[in-house]
Amino acid sequence: MKPRDDFEICIVGGGATGWAAALAAAEAGRTTAIIAPSAAFPVGRTAALFAGSIELLEQFGAMPDLASAAAPLQAMRLIDDTGRLIRAPEVTFYAGEIGLNAFGYNIPNRRLVEALSERARNSRYITIFEDTASELSFRNDCVHITTGRGTSLKSDLVVGADGVRSLVRAKTGIAVRRWRYAQSALVTTLSITHPHHSVSTEFHTDRGPFTLVPMQGNNVSLVWVERPREAALLCEIPDEEFARRAERSAHSLLGAMQVTSPRVSYPLSAGLADRFASGRALLIGEAAHIFPPIGAQGLNLGLRDVEALKTVLSLNRSRLDEGTAAEFHRLRQADVRSRTLAVDLLNRSLLTGLLPVQALRAVALSAAGGFAPFRRFLMQQGLAKTFRGL
Repeated sequence: MKPRDDFEICIVGGGATGWAAALAAAEAGRTTAIIAPSAAFPVGRTAALFAGSIELLEQFGAMPDLASAAAPLQAMRLIDDTGRLIRAPEVTFYAGEIGLNAFGYNIPNRRLVEALSERARNSRYITIFEDTASELSFRNDCVHITTGRGTSLKSDLVVGADGVRSLVRAKTGIAVRRWRYAQSALVTTLSITHPHHSVSTEFHTDRGPFTLVPMQGNNVSLVWVERPREAALLCEIPDEEFARRAERSAHSLLGAMQVTSPRVSYPLSAGLADRFASGRALLIGEAAHIFPPIGAQGLNLGLRDVEALKTVLSLNRSRLDEGTAAEFHRLRQADVRSRTLAVDLLNRSLLTGLLPVQALRAVALSAAGGFAPFRRFLMQQGLAKTFRGL
């Protein structure tokens, strides 16, 4: 084993993506450092993880620790609630149609990070620095990293899992294109009086999606996309009034509701790095791509970044170098950029008043409802059940 200040790969940033990347590096037998300050997670925040992400968690041995908190997603129901002249038919996708017991599981963020970080603490290949990274400098043969407390590290490669304001991305000089939507997302959790039957229900409105995702018991997590002013008002009204409005927006499908966690609202934006690697640096998660909470693609895409990292680390290179990063960039191009475009088009299709766009969306969902091969294609593409890079 190398000394504590000299590593083959250093992960900057924690969260689910950062801890998963550390486990992937350790699984490849690489001496690994992770610089991850302790973090607090808002009560009630969850992540809907699809089959490919669940497979990765199973490989890391994390799923047994998550089983008691994970709620299966056995069906996905889409309802056009735009009230427009041209409306799409209601469509429900069932996991059994593609041979799965569930599309995935909805898991509390806190439990997910705890399970991954606990696995990392038990790995002989991983050294954990509960700190921030304050400085990076790139040499021909390595990367020098200085932590907030002044610890100096050296690594063959650095992986930026440090989020939207990524220090790693900034130090590599990789530009990022950002854009905002005239929307905000309100998130909270609710108890319900009618069982959800493991069905995730998404109402498409002319302001954005209103999505109820199953949790354990008679509970759901809510992502309510609204105009910014309306989202702010929804955060301020009493719990009882908010619950009534949520029930009304859900057309009482799940019965009466009660708020079970604080409501939080934030502006909707998206972003995409020009490159996903440069020199000896790789970008994963929100350091590479920023998604609105639509289609549950954000964290799932970050974990597919980790899957790609596993792939490049499995190549028989005795030493990690610029070639490793270049191969990672190549592997992530099509997946990240195609999904960024798809989520952006889906969101804009709800907001537009153009009849041809509304008609096209209605035709696509009609085909999804009635044409079995197209249904299966959409489900497989949405899940990205396996990562195929080579």
